[in-house]
Amino acid sequence: MDKTLSIVIPVYNEKENIKDLYNEISSTVSDMNIKNEIIFVDDGSNDGSLEVLTNLFEKHKNVKLISFRKNFGKASALMAGFKETSGDIIITMDGDLQDDPKEIPKFLDELENGYDLVSGWKIKRNDPITKTIPSRIFNVVTSLFTSIKLHDFNCGFKAYRREVIEDLNIYGELHRFIPVLAAQRGFRVGEIKINHRPRMHGRSKYGVERYIKGLIDFTTVLFITNFMQRPSHFFGTTGIIFTLGGLGINAYIAFLRISTGNIQNRFPLLMLGILLMTLGFQFIFTGLLAEMIAKSYLKSEPDYSIKVRLSR
Repeated sequence: MDKTLSIVIPVYNEKENIKDLYNEISSTVSDMNIKNEIIFVDDGSNDGSLEVLTNLFEKHKNVKLISFRKNFGKASALMAGFKETSGDIIITMDGDLQDDPKEIPKFLDELENGYDLVSGWKIKRNDPITKTIPSRIFNVVTSLFTSIKLHDFNCGFKAYRREVIEDLNIYGELHRFIPVLAAQRGFRVGEIKINHRPRMHGRSKYGVERYIKGLIDFTTVLFITNFMQRPSHFFGTTGIIFTLGGLGINAYIAFLRISTGNIQNRFPLLMLGILLMTLGFQFIFTGLLAEMIAKSYLKSEPDYSIKVRLSR
C-alpha cells in the first residue's frame, strides 16, 4: 500500500494503558506494511502519562507527542493532533485500550469503497448502563434530526481521508458530531461494526456534565449545519413570524378601537402585540448582523495552549 497512515490518540490520565496500546498498534501496522506515525496528544494529564509518552517518543521514531498545559477537552486534542499529521489517511482512537487496533485494516478497506470518513459502531458496547442508555438516546435523536444514518456518532474510533480533517474546525464538544459536520460539507460518511473491549485500567473521564454539554452542542450543530452560511434565514424567518403575529394582534386592537371606541379590556393583548413586534424587529436586525459577520468570517485562534511538542 502506497498510502501513509497517521494515528491520532487523545490521552487524559491513561498512564497504565499507553504502552500496551502502542505495542498493539505497532503490531497491527507492521503486519500491514504501511508507513505510519502515531501522534499522542496529552490533554493535561496529571497521573504521569506525559512521562510515559515522553519515554515512548524517545524510543520510537514513529511517535509524535503534544502535551497541553491543562485539560482542554477532546475536541481541542483532536484538532491539535490533526495539525501534526502528515498521512494520507488519519485514524483516531481513544487511549483507554477499549478500541481494538486490530480493527484498523477494516477501516482502511471501507475507505477503499469510496467513503471519505468511516465511523466505528460499537455493536456490543462494554460500558456501564449509565453510559450505554444515554448514548443510544443520543444516537437516535442525532440520526433523526440530522438525517445521517449512523448507529454510533460518539465512537472515537474513526478513519478519515486527509481532505476531511483539513476541512474540519471542531471545538467544545463538537467531536461527537464530526460525521454530521463532514456530511454537511459534502463528504461521504460510512460505518463499520467494531470490537469494543472492557476497560482494564483507570476509569472513565466523563460525568453527567457531558450530557448537558452534548445537548447544547447538538443545538449548535443543528444551527451551523443548516444556517451557518445564511443566518439571516433563521433569524429573519423567526423575526417575520413574530412581527406578523404582533401586527395581527395590533390590527385587531385597532379594529376594536375604531368600531367600538375602546379596546374592551384588551390592554394585555395590546402589550403582547407590541412585544411580538419588538422581538420580531430585533430578530431581523440580529439576522442582518449575523449575515455580515458570516460573510467576513475568519477561523478563530486555537482554544488550547501547548506546553510540549515533540516530533522529528
